[in-house]
Amino acid sequence: MLKRIPVEQVILGMFVHELCGPWMGHPFWRKRFLLDSELDLQRLHTSKITEVWIDVGKGLDVLPSSLGSGQANESSSSQKPRHHGLAEELRRAAKTCMQARQQLSRMFDDARLGRPLNAEAANHLVGEVTASVTRNPHALIGLARIKTADDYTYMHSLAVCALMVGLAKRMGLDEQGLRLAGLSGLMHDLGKTAIPLEVLNKPGPLNDEEWALMREHPRHGAELLTPLGLDEQVIDACLHHHEKVDGTGYPHGLQQQEIGLFARMAAICDVYDAVTSDRPYKKGWSPAEALHRMAQWCPQHFDRALFEQFVQTVGIYPLGSLVRLQSQHLAVVVDTSVDNLLAPRVKVFYSLEQHRRIAPYIEDLSSPRTKDRIVAREELANWSFADLDSLWMGAARLPQASAR
Repeated sequence: MLKRIPVEQVILGMFVHELCGPWMGHPFWRKRFLLDSELDLQRLHTSKITEVWIDVGKGLDVLPSSLGSGQANESSSSQKPRHHGLAEELRRAAKTCMQARQQLSRMFDDARLGRPLNAEAANHLVGEVTASVTRNPHALIGLARIKTADDYTYMHSLAVCALMVGLAKRMGLDEQGLRLAGLSGLMHDLGKTAIPLEVLNKPGPLNDEEWALMREHPRHGAELLTPLGLDEQVIDACLHHHEKVDGTGYPHGLQQQEIGLFARMAAICDVYDAVTSDRPYKKGWSPAEALHRMAQWCPQHFDRALFEQFVQTVGIYPLGSLVRLQSQHLAVVVDTSVDNLLAPRVKVFYSLEQHRRIAPYIEDLSSPRTKDRIVAREELANWSFADLDSLWMGAARLPQASAR
C-alpha cells in the first residue's frame, strides 16, 4: 500500500516509492529504494523535497507519534518517561540478572525432571523485571543480551521477558497486561526442557530429524504451563511464538489476527534477542543491524504495527550499537533519546582518520550544542572490538564532552 507523507515523518526502514518534486530537487539517482542509510536520510531531510510516497508493503509504516523524525508532538512530550540514570539502574539490573539466572535455572531443571513449577516465583521475577524496565528501559535489556553458552537459555528467557514488558509499556497496556506480557516472555521457551540437550546445544545447524524435534518445543511448553492455571494468553504465547503473520510459521501455520497479541509480540522479542546474542556457531548481530534486517522481514514474519512499536521501545540505535559519526569517529550507543530516535547518547572511542583508539568521551547527539551526528551503523563483524560491551556498561562513569 502506498502512502504520501511529509518528509519530516520519513525514518530508516521505509521504502521510498516516489519523491514528490523535481528530480533536480534531490540528490538521489534512484526513483525507488529502501532507505537504510543514515546519510541518505539526512540528505533527504535537507533536500527541497517536502513529501514522499512510501510503500508500506516493502518497508516500515509511519510511526504513530512521528518520534523517528525527532519532532515529538504534544501528547508524546507530555508522556515522556522519567528514566533513572543508566549507571544506577545497571547496578540494580545486574543483581536482578543474577537472581533471575538462579530462579530460571531452578525452574527449567524442575520442568526437565517433571517436578511442579513455581508460578509464584515466576510472577515475582516478572515484578522485578517490570520495576527495572520502568526505572530505565535499557539497562536490564542490555545486560540480558550478554550471555555465555552455559546460561543462554535462562538469560534469553529473561531478555525476552524484559523486551515484552518494555513493548507492553510502549503500547500503553495496564498493570495486568504488563504482568501477562512479562510472563509470556519468561515462559515462552519452557518447552525446550523436553528437547535432548545434544540437540538443544548443538554447535551448528540442525539436520532434518533434529529440526523436527526442535519444532515441537512450543507444544511441550504449552503442556507444561496448562496445569499451572496461568492466563490463557500466556499459554497461547508459548504455543504460538514461532507463528508468522504470512502463515508459514509453526506449529499451526496461523496468519496475522489468528495469532494472539502476546504471541505476535513474543515473535518479535524472541527473534531480536536471538539474533543479537553470540552463539558457539555464530556471532550476534549488532542491535542496530538486527532492527535493520528485521524491518525487511515485515510483513511476512512480523506484525508491522507491533514492530514499529518495538523499534520505539529499543530505539533505532539500541544500547550497544556501533555507529560511525560525521566527525570520522566510531562510537557505541550508551543511551537513547526520548525526543529523537536518531540522536542517542554515544561513547566516542575510535578515530577513523588516525586508525587508532582514543580516550573515550560521551557525546549527547540530541544536544543543540553538538556538531556531530550519526552517518552510518557499523557491523560488528567488520571490527575486532572485544570490549564493546564493557564500553557501554562503563559509560555513566565518564564526564560529558564539551561542545565540539
